[in-house]
Amino acid sequence: MKNHVKIFRMKTSMTQEQLARNVGVTRQTIGLIEKGMYNPSLNLCITIAKQLNKTLDELFWEVDE
Repeated sequence: MKNHVKIFRMKTSMTQEQLARNVGVTRQTIGLIEKGMYNPSLNLCITIAKQLNKTLDELFWEVDE
């Protein structure tokens, strides 16, 4: 699943470790989410979106390219 978590996380100058701590998961989990190798729960998606001040659509909506 392609997503934009890494792009928006980096735009806020937040590390994987900081985001992980803020949303209650491990840094490894954030890394896997960013690589599209882990499908987070809806609650985790919402929490990440709130931390990055983005909508779910902005972070996780799949766009045909």
